[in-house]
Amino acid sequence: MASTLLLWDIDGTILHSGGAGIRAIEGSLREDMGIDGDTAGIAWAGRTDRWITEQVFAKHRIPLTPENATRFIDGYLARVPAELSRSAHVLPGVEALLQTARSRPDVAQGLLTGNLQRGARVKLGHFGLWDYFAFGAFADDSMDRNELGPHALRRATDHTGVTFAPEHVWIIGDTPHDIACGKIIGARTLAVATGHHSREELGAHHPTAVVDDLADEGAFWERLV
Repeated sequence: MASTLLLWDIDGTILHSGGAGIRAIEGSLREDMGIDGDTAGIAWAGRTDRWITEQVFAKHRIPLTPENATRFIDGYLARVPAELSRSAHVLPGVEALLQTARSRPDVAQGLLTGNLQRGARVKLGHFGLWDYFAFGAFADDSMDRNELGPHALRRATDHTGVTFAPEHVWIIGDTPHDIACGKIIGARTLAVATGHHSREELGAHHPTAVVDDLADEGAFWERLV
């Protein structure tokens, strides 16, 4: 029976998109919304797709109607696969960790991500990684990342039948927002400096642990389980 729960962020933690998401967003802004603009000035790292959509609309004075949001998000997600093919890659050590976690009966793993669920499926599916995750929490659940943790815990219990003690739950992510949402549910947090924040910047937010990357599988399991 699983006793440790790993909840993974995607962008900057599992994979590096090389700007694919931003290019897809700006492409939808131009071609679907008819706006000649960009996302400059929007601090999107670690945020949810719904939050980013709201900020883009506010910046360019686009009415935040359900119809506009659907057109924008559909256009963004339709562009993601081609943009991923240009520049994205899975980060060092991650796929080996996902494989090992899946083989361990004492470990369950899911997602806790700012992506919409269908966006997460597109990004992870591009690299054949979607099937490692049977449950998760997504931007569909809330615009506020800090509200995603309880959704992930509930789905983990529904899937495994286990109520995970907070000290056996790890949030793995690359931004201060990952650290914050983990602390809210009393989880431990592993901050990974493979995104837009340095090890020092992440350490200032007092995660349980901080590492440069996930390439050392042995050290990962010694620390987490």
